[in-house]
Amino acid sequence: MKIKNVLVTGGAGYVGAVLIPKLLNAGYLVTVFDTYWYGDVLSGITDQSRLTQIKADLRDYMAIKQALGGIEAVIHLACISNDPSFELNPNLGKSINFDATVQLFDLAQKAGVRRFIYASTSSVYGIKKEPEVTEELTLEPLTDYSKYKALSEPLLLEKSSSNFITLVIRPATVCGYSPRLRLDLTVNILTLHALVNKQITLFGGSQLRPNIHIEDITDLYVKSLEYSDQKINGKIFNAGYENHSLREIAMLVKKTLADPGIIIITKPTRDLRSYKISSAKIKKELGFVPTHTIADAISDLYSAFRTDKIPNALTGDRYYNIRMMKKIAEKYLS
Repeated sequence: MKIKNVLVTGGAGYVGAVLIPKLLNAGYLVTVFDTYWYGDVLSGITDQSRLTQIKADLRDYMAIKQALGGIEAVIHLACISNDPSFELNPNLGKSINFDATVQLFDLAQKAGVRRFIYASTSSVYGIKKEPEVTEELTLEPLTDYSKYKALSEPLLLEKSSSNFITLVIRPATVCGYSPRLRLDLTVNILTLHALVNKQITLFGGSQLRPNIHIEDITDLYVKSLEYSDQKINGKIFNAGYENHSLREIAMLVKKTLADPGIIIITKPTRDLRSYKISSAKIKKELGFVPTHTIADAISDLYSAFRTDKIPNALTGDRYYNIRMMKKIAEKYLS
């Protein structure tokens, strides 16, 4: 039986703002559950007849329980993302990324949800020496953000059954333009610094960073509603094909923008964390291969910048999670 009703937590976030229109275009009835800290980024959707928006906190037990009524699939994107945000208020991060997430697993199962897709992170592996960082390797998260993602995964997968299909996706760092743009992500911020300042400053440069285009990761989430139960139930997949060093990304930015005037400056750093992942499993078992590249993401950001879709790029708080969290601290960070 084809899934019709989908709940997306964090649907007004960076990834959600690109995903929701795709789900609607695919014919799904979509419910977005989000705090809307960054505004109503879905207001540009022309036909909202199949879209329900719920402004609420994931920690609100009754709100999430009511939202799950009649839902057949959940795509769980909501989280406090990136390490500085966790450092600002570790208790908030844990309460949403772990406590409320585990509660959501339980409520979804009890509500009769048929399929649950959990957006984890490729940073759960920590630093690995192996050339192929596969899903079978041990998890060694280095931050609270990745730690609570890692702790949540098995608690979802242990609920897997023929009636509750579970899937964990470990995405690489997402890049590219979104109506709810984030500029605290590697490719995005290096591109905007090149466009605004004609200068990219790297701290280190040899560190590897895996990336995936926002169009590809959102395509994957849509496809995750369509894969057969047998292909995905209780499984974990990495999603990120391009592992490049920071210097390679900076050079790609300069090449893609075709601006010889862009200067790349390298400064020393003690933070030499280097991440990489293999996506051989998802290619083999699901046939998923991205159709976009980092260069495409850079070009998309350039087009958005040129058409004034990114005003106040380096000064606007809404592009940076940590800045926004500081602004709303009194109301939410408790």
